[in-house]
Amino acid sequence: MLRKRITCEAKLKRLGVISDTHLKSPNALLERIVREYFSDVDMILHLGDYVDYSVAAYLMEHNRLIGVAGNMDPPEVRNRFPIKQVLELEKLKIGIIHGSGPPFGLESKIRKEFDDVDAIVYGHTHRPVNHRKDGLLFFNPGSPRRSFFSDPTVGILSATDTIQGEVLPL
Repeated sequence: MLRKRITCEAKLKRLGVISDTHLKSPNALLERIVREYFSDVDMILHLGDYVDYSVAAYLMEHNRLIGVAGNMDPPEVRNRFPIKQVLELEKLKIGIIHGSGPPFGLESKIRKEFDDVDAIVYGHTHRPVNHRKDGLLFFNPGSPRRSFFSDPTVGILSATDTIQGEVLPL
């Protein structure tokens, strides 16, 4: 069941995408991401696992924020953000979800959560993903925190007549 649907009338072209920050409070890295990577975006999408609401509050101070809660988020975050939602940008629809469980088969699992979308953006794995399957963009920005799985990354979605993703190494 879809928890939330957001329609944006403004012509949004660039969306900053971040996930799995796992921060207890905003830090120098988050400040750098906002300043250097998201300074020219029209909106920020956070795909869950903020870990503390102060991270969301910091992002909202600098731009419009659309987000979902992740499996590591406390009640304060879960009460303010849905588990999944659809962002409608003119002709494009973006499914937004964190994801859960093991990474193997995750794309098939989250695909079942959305009907009639042009892209699904998700987090949880800490691994960047940017590919199309049957015309649908699957995009995961990875995590801005270094892990065993991947170097730190964030992402940009560019929306015009189609939607394109770009993973940015930090």
